[in-house]
Amino acid sequence: MELRAGQRAVVRVAVATLWTCPDAVRPIDAPALGTHVDTGAWIAGMDTDQQVGDCVLSQLLLGEEVLVTEVGPHGWVRVVAVEQAAAGLDPRGYPGWLPTDQLTAAPTDPPGPGPLVADAPTPTGPLVVDATVTALYAAPDGDVRVPGVVLGTRLTPAGPAVDGWRPVHAPGHHEPLWLPDRHTLPLPTHPPAPDEALAVAERLLDVVYIWGGTSPAGIDCSGLVHLAWRRFGVWLPRDAGDQADATTPVELGTERPGDLYFFARPGRGIHHVGIVSALPRPGDDRRMLHACYQRRRVLEERLPDDRTATLVGVHRV
Repeated sequence: MELRAGQRAVVRVAVATLWTCPDAVRPIDAPALGTHVDTGAWIAGMDTDQQVGDCVLSQLLLGEEVLVTEVGPHGWVRVVAVEQAAAGLDPRGYPGWLPTDQLTAAPTDPPGPGPLVADAPTPTGPLVVDATVTALYAAPDGDVRVPGVVLGTRLTPAGPAVDGWRPVHAPGHHEPLWLPDRHTLPLPTHPPAPDEALAVAERLLDVVYIWGGTSPAGIDCSGLVHLAWRRFGVWLPRDAGDQADATTPVELGTERPGDLYFFARPGRGIHHVGIVSALPRPGDDRRMLHACYQRRRVLEERLPDDRTATLVGVHRV
């Protein structure tokens, strides 16, 4: 489709990767491009150096909104991801490049009603994917139309559930698509308790570390925090430093599970964030759940000495 600068658009694939520029894309990145994204295959094909390449900035989930700021060559557009705050980069959102065919124009009218069933409860608000990964189907038990839809994806209901399947409106599709109703929950209308967000993050233990990742296929430290709270309708900024600015400092020693530890080297900005996973114990015995760059996976551990040496604060969402 054709997009123009100043236009609002939404992501039409399960996971769209935000790139530094079109020329930064590598041959290994082919599964992350186009309209048939296979995020799992993309990540599985990388070596450990490719997992932390600086060509990837972030990732956007199905239905996430962007503002087009520049139309580039060869089917690329520069955008700002308006649901991923990045105050130090652009006050409107996180900037980067996306393939045009992973976007569709943002709807100007509310979607029409979907299939109805007598006496079935009709959803009154947005849904959120609670399964780690699911898919959208053309019909219940039909062909897959959007594979790899992930935890935290916000969906618009298209009617009540039918025989355990939920119809939803999906960007780029005229007819409602379907997913198992057990894979969705109503999007909460109040912030989660800290331990609720921690419980979501714990479901991602052992997920591969991917620089810029925000999905259960591969994720980085601030992406893990962003996704855990996104599941509850709380959109924290994308990067660790901005997350620190958007949360409330508490006194070290009073932290509780679900708070955030922030880390910085002397004289430098915050470079890492982890989720407090246990009450602190005497003798500086602290634990956190985090996406670890050095070990290339999400893990829960006691803070090693090098982490303790760079711990600069604990914050509460």
